[in-house]
Amino acid sequence: MDKIIYLDNAATTKTAPQVVEAMLPYFSNYYGNASSIYRLGAESKKAVAKSREVIAGSLNADSSEIYFTAGGSESDNWAIIAAAEAYETKGKHIITSRIEHHAVLHTCQYLEKKGYEITYIDVNEEGIIDLEGLKKAVRPDTILISIMFANNEIGTIQPVKEIGEIAKENGILFHTDAVQAYGHVPIDVEALHIDMLSASGHKLNGPKGIGFLYIRKGVKIRSFIHGGAQERSRRAGTENVPGIVGLGAAAERAFESMEQRSQKESKLRDYLISRLEKEIPYCRLNGDRERRLSNNVNFVFRFIEGESMLIMLDGKGICASSGSACTSGSLDPSHVLLAIGLPHEIAHGSLRLTVSEENTLEEMDYVVDSIKEIVDRLRQMSPLYEDFIKKS
Repeated sequence: MDKIIYLDNAATTKTAPQVVEAMLPYFSNYYGNASSIYRLGAESKKAVAKSREVIAGSLNADSSEIYFTAGGSESDNWAIIAAAEAYETKGKHIITSRIEHHAVLHTCQYLEKKGYEITYIDVNEEGIIDLEGLKKAVRPDTILISIMFANNEIGTIQPVKEIGEIAKENGILFHTDAVQAYGHVPIDVEALHIDMLSASGHKLNGPKGIGFLYIRKGVKIRSFIHGGAQERSRRAGTENVPGIVGLGAAAERAFESMEQRSQKESKLRDYLISRLEKEIPYCRLNGDRERRLSNNVNFVFRFIEGESMLIMLDGKGICASSGSACTSGSLDPSHVLLAIGLPHEIAHGSLRLTVSEENTLEEMDYVVDSIKEIVDRLRQMSPLYEDFIKKS
């Protein structure tokens, strides 16, 4: 195949044509500052308000509860740090999980240096959080629970409603990093008892550099960026109007097509999983088979290095990853795979494939055939595989 087969949609997605079209006028025609009072600025302000309403509607939230940010990492940092500071008189204990995105984990580590105590909840071998462990971890001084909605590496969807109920029953704030889930699964912040939620535009065919943080009314949270009075004085800085418009258009598109898109992606996902499991020995599917994002496939292949496989896949025009794009270049195995119980030597042979509705079954056949060839080739060069075969 001459064309590129893009299977790294968990890292980023292609901006949809209708999203680009919606954004273009706000670069050159309606370029006014949304905080100004003249007519040109009013057009920008109106566009920002429309996107805020679209996003709020997609979550069953109020538009006044949506705050635009530069992306998921900023939203995570804001939710955790600002909430920690605002509620420190109640306590300095925060609960999270061992498989969070580094935007959460590194933020928690930052707070540990500031005197906060963090409890990292274990997950089972499928990546599902231990709810009993979560209940036991709750203390009188617990101020925040931050558990991701769906894992960015293995695709496992957490029991968010149950987590929200535990938080609500104990009077604790509940934040969820929904960067991988928003636009891909239905989310109702009221039904799920979510107090804060982070999302990012470029994970749902929107532009990069834009995201939002949902903050429930009544949540006491401090400003994260200080300066002007934008975002109701909680997040200073001139509004990224084209980005906000693009995020709103991407959200509208994503929720309108969600059911149809999910069905197609699930079919491709299951086809990939079935062929890989049947045709490549000594491999393992990571993540829960049922509670899983519709586009996520994550495998480990024993006796090989994931990085070598990615380079060889790229040579065949296939874009994939071994885990989070934010840890690309790290020599350490995925903290997520270690948390679900994989030993270091096996976790190194990981491969994440995340499909989109634009992919085809023909492409999946080419991908599986390529992976089979590459895995066989790498294993033939592996002394570990040679020893294993001799002993078996």
